[in-house]
Amino acid sequence: MADTQTSSTEPTSMLFASNKIDGTKVKSRDGDNLGTVYSLMINKRSGRATYAVLSLGGFLGIGKSYYPLPFELLSYDDVADGYVVTIDRRLLEGGPSWANNAPDFNQAYADRVSNYYGVAPADLTLG
Repeated sequence: MADTQTSSTEPTSMLFASNKIDGTKVKSRDGDNLGTVYSLMINKRSGRATYAVLSLGGFLGIGKSYYPLPFELLSYDDVADGYVVTIDRRLLEGGPSWANNAPDFNQAYADRVSNYYGVAPADLTLG
């Protein structure tokens, strides 16, 4: 009997292995390069990606800024092999971010991010 299962590190056509997401390109709807996915923030209860943290700017790892973006604002473009967002760079760069030390991503910060982008707040409570 042939083994039909794929390795947990090999993505299928509709799934990304977590070790393959970092560095995925992110473009604006106009095709401008915005940055790359630095990491995903996964909800412990639902198992769904809640935020994509985008890495923008910098040179050789110096001067980068990180922007949490509600995952629902990203759509995957198979042709470009990357994500597309419908917001422009100025809006993104004006949003919640950090350069050196990530904030405590508690409910208040999640609400701030959601309010900035005009999406429903993520529920980060564990109760």
